[in-house]
Amino acid sequence: MTMKQITVPQSFVALLYEDGVFINLLQPGMHKFRDKLFGPSVEREARLVDLRERTLTLKGQEILTADKVAVRVSLLVYFRVKDPEAALHNVAHYEERIYEDVQLAARRFLASRSLEAILGDRNEISDAVREVVSSQAAAYGVDILRAEVKDLVFPGNLREIMNQVLETERRAEARLIQARKDAEAQQIKTEADALDQRQRLEVEREQILSRARAEQEARQLRLEAEQREAEAIAQRPDLMRLRELATLSEMAMSGARFAVGLDARRLVTMLSDKE
Repeated sequence: MTMKQITVPQSFVALLYEDGVFINLLQPGMHKFRDKLFGPSVEREARLVDLRERTLTLKGQEILTADKVAVRVSLLVYFRVKDPEAALHNVAHYEERIYEDVQLAARRFLASRSLEAILGDRNEISDAVREVVSSQAAAYGVDILRAEVKDLVFPGNLREIMNQVLETERRAEARLIQARKDAEAQQIKTEADALDQRQRLEVEREQILSRARAEQEARQLRLEAEQREAEAIAQRPDLMRLRELATLSEMAMSGARFAVGLDARRLVTMLSDKE
């Protein structure tokens, strides 16, 4: 009896065939097989399948857009084999099939879009290609993880026009940003001036109110003093006589003249009214 062995590397699996017929899926590691000493020999074959995430690049596919502009697009596709048996048995070469499916999906999508729409959102190409190819690749055991637009090239004269358009857009955007900044600065200044004006008016209002309160308090104090004085005179009439004499004394010291024979109280009253 003879013994044969097959080693499957890590991150791979192997499809085992005996006399051309698929027998089993071999996981990573060493696998040993024994053949009978007598009888027909068995021909064994192990076909490795890489289970790691890999990339496939579609280079320079020239495609006409819906408005008949020739563009050259390069796509990068990330994929992983999820069903090794389907990947080897359902199609002849699954990597070539991925390439063809991505190529056709990109052509159909770009042919249905105008150049302006393509320039508006390059990610739309990636999403559309991944969505279409994912459903197709699932039939032969491959999972399309994502697709990216690597390059998008236009004719030379179109590139110049695009550069001019982009430059114009950048200038317009810069002017718009500056205008917004100026408007914001003006608004801030206007708000600051209004706040300052309100604060000044508030200060003036408080000053006016303070003066009014002070004057009111002074008037109140005078009224209270006069009332107390009137009450005191009413209780003691002699205080009125003393006030008359004090007034006459002040007038004499100031050199004022007054008529003799007038009632002193009347004279004081007349002088008080004159003042």
